[in-house]
Amino acid sequence: MYRITKEFHFSASHQLCRLPDDHPCARMHGHNYIVEVELSSETLDDDGFVVDYRALAPLKSWIDDTLDHRHLNEVFGHDGVTSEWLARTIFDRARASWPQVSAVRISETPKTWAEYRP
Repeated sequence: MYRITKEFHFSASHQLCRLPDDHPCARMHGHNYIVEVELSSETLDDDGFVVDYRALAPLKSWIDDTLDHRHLNEVFGHDGVTSEWLARTIFDRARASWPQVSAVRISETPKTWAEYRP
């Protein structure tokens, strides 16, 4: 199995309103997110790639245009935008364009990661 990973970055705010008032994430706050998109294939294409990294440019554009410097509660229309939820959402979007997508990892801080892998 071949695996490649492409990393993307964006900064955004969110608020987890379902949490108790004394939980720090119940307040509006922001993160410098790191998104890792993993693609896997048992074979390589005619050019020797799982997917050419350049082909992922539309995902970078969507992240930059839709998520970067936005309030994620407003972008997605709800107050449950956790890293876990965001990983699944980006996975679904990416997988619709590239069936080789096998996982998405999201980091909010240097010490925390959430991953969606079906």
